[in-house]
Amino acid sequence: MFVRSLKPSLIESIPKLHSRAETKPKVWVEAYGCSASMADSEMISGLLKSAGYEIATEQGDGALNLVVTCSVKDTTEHKMVSRIKSLSKSGKPLVIAGCLPKADRTKVELLSPTASLLGPHSIDRTTDVVSSALTGSRLVALDDSESDKINIPRVRLNPVVSIVEIASGCMSECTFCQTKLAKGWLRSYRIGDIMRQIQSDVESGCKEIWLTSTDNGCYGKDNGSSLIELLKACCAIEGDFKIRLGMMNPMYMPEMLEEIVDLFYRNDKLFKFLHIPVESGSDRVLRKMKRGHTCDTFLDAVQALRKKIPEMTISTDIIVGFPSETEDDFQETLKLVETAEPDTINSSRYSARLGTESAKWKDKRISSQVAKNRSERLYLLAKKVAKKHNSFWKDWQGEIVIDEIGKVVQGRNYAYKPVVVSTGDQVRLGDRMRVKVYDFSSFSLKAKIIS
Repeated sequence: MFVRSLKPSLIESIPKLHSRAETKPKVWVEAYGCSASMADSEMISGLLKSAGYEIATEQGDGALNLVVTCSVKDTTEHKMVSRIKSLSKSGKPLVIAGCLPKADRTKVELLSPTASLLGPHSIDRTTDVVSSALTGSRLVALDDSESDKINIPRVRLNPVVSIVEIASGCMSECTFCQTKLAKGWLRSYRIGDIMRQIQSDVESGCKEIWLTSTDNGCYGKDNGSSLIELLKACCAIEGDFKIRLGMMNPMYMPEMLEEIVDLFYRNDKLFKFLHIPVESGSDRVLRKMKRGHTCDTFLDAVQALRKKIPEMTISTDIIVGFPSETEDDFQETLKLVETAEPDTINSSRYSARLGTESAKWKDKRISSQVAKNRSERLYLLAKKVAKKHNSFWKDWQGEIVIDEIGKVVQGRNYAYKPVVVSTGDQVRLGDRMRVKVYDFSSFSLKAKIIS
């Protein structure tokens, strides 16, 4: 997926915290994975700061290392394993947080037997775990808390981006997904609490509000509310900001399609962007995945959105090489991409995850070479489609808000398209400016500031 992700290196840009009367050790926090993992790291840092700890701006300065892990893919887990080994060799106390210790505690404890563990739904135990680890006493906090992860102190990775978790867990039973094992069943947070979080973040200068969860589509199905009700409430909040709605599975689209299309069309507070993971273009494979939707479900949603809002940015996920996937199945996926033309595709090769149903289907696995070949073919098609859609924006003039300053200066337009601008040092995060697009690539738009 060609959408920017917040990276752990950004934590180095967090200003050093002022020392307190009773100085506590510095803690190094790093995070990997989805926006929810990044939000977890922000809350962990916020809770530690509130308790008097300093958040180290350089790894070597921390008296304790804390890593928020991800286990969604095999390649991601390999990175986590390498990072845990490296941090363990530092000789400093280590806290391993996030999905990996909850999904595969045995592996984590084999990698680092002395590390303390903190689950994705145990954030309220952060200071207990860190305090215990610093005294040399290992503490494991993997049981789910009764507290919602909302309105918790934060140290933001990006001062203009507010990552607001609206729920934890989901209602799906996908045969390939380990995230469900770590995060469990759906637990929606109250609309009033979410609104208070957004209001506070907007008042502190946030320009982008990211509504995130394991699956936004099923929000409210456990407490009598709904995603539509939540979005209407969030859009009614006053202030200069836009909302990016995170991933929602296609299976929930039909029941709210007309309302959500109308909301995106009429409300300027919503980025014209939606992440709808289809995973495969073969209905047979989708049934094996237990995705709960068909290809037509996905296509109907895309076409309804694009009919009303032609410039709507559609992002999707696709897994290639799923057990038993044939060449015909893959061809169906390519046809789906050609028909739907999603702006961005997060493509990944299937990897068996411990504890999932599909991990048992060893006799149906696709060879790595075949999966690699299919992945490369899909990538080339995705790149072509992305460039085509970005070409539509050439000569566009409009406002963007700068949300990333690093190797490039980048902002987002109203359709959440990344716009790279050529500018001097005077630009700051959160600045709003008018630009004109003069060029494009498969990954972004290129623009000049015109006022």
